Amino acid sequence: MHLTLRQLKVFEAVARHLSYTRAAEELHLTQPAVSMQMRQLEDAVGLPLFEQLGKKVFLTEAGRELQHYSRNISQQLSEAAAVFDELKGLQRGRLNVTVASTANYFVPALLAAFNKRFPAVSISLDVTNREGLLRQLQHNETDIVIMGQPPEEYDLESAAFKDNPLVVVAPPGHELDGRRKVPLKRLEKEVFLVREHGSGTRIAMERFFRDHGIDITTGMEAGSNEAIKQSVQAGLGLGLLSKDTINMELQLKQLVVLKVEGFPIMRHWYVVHRRGKRLSRAAVEFKQFLLERPGARATG
Repeated sequence: MHLTLRQLKVFEAVARHLSYTRAAEELHLTQPAVSMQMRQLEDAVGLPLFEQLGKKVFLTEAGRELQHYSRNISQQLSEAAAVFDELKGLQRGRLNVTVASTANYFVPALLAAFNKRFPAVSISLDVTNREGLLRQLQHNETDIVIMGQPPEEYDLESAAFKDNPLVVVAPPGHELDGRRKVPLKRLEKEVFLVREHGSGTRIAMERFFRDHGIDITTGMEAGSNEAIKQSVQAGLGLGLLSKDTINMELQLKQLVVLKVEGFPIMRHWYVVHRRGKRLSRAAVEFKQFLLERPGARATG
């Protein structure tokens, strides 16, 4: 069986997206080029790797087996590249970082500072939701993840490096704006705009109110912090957001933070990777950079 690394790379993208179009976009190829690579790969394997039912693409049994091996091959090649980078010193290398959408408000500044220290390192940044983060960790598709509280059921190594206070936000002029201390029970009279199910912020919010016996009313569900902020500004309800996401709106006086009893909810940002993963030299240096920078919170 004669396979090429290029074919495996294209296969991995198609298998991950279950879409020839999205794989082509990711790899900057045309869809016919992707289809041709997959036909050649199927000819080499001697079995169909995909089946199409309607408009949906599915992996066959052979495709699922090849996906397993292609992941192992990719991991081995990444580890080999990391070893070679270490032998050469950090004069080059690649850092793959995946962050929660909320963390993207401060991570680019950290990456810029890291890049000044190691300008030869090529950096790839992917921004996704919590579900996407966990999928990438499970499939070993990234070096470092920056996220909120990692789930205990995953075999991960994590360290907190930054506080992540969650605050209640309202539009300026709201009747609770300016009050020195808003009783927690008072929030039951308000409508809260919430992130999608599975969001770390929503999980923390629901746990906090449940633990304090507060029955809140939820209104519109939104898939991004920007949607929550703009909806709060429009007067559709209150929001619970990471303070990292609203610095500009506070400066422009487009939002206000309510002084609610028991708030802020103090959470933390974590630098995370799979336990036992052989990190590249660039990934090791970036992790140390996060944990040792001035004002960092270094806890396990």
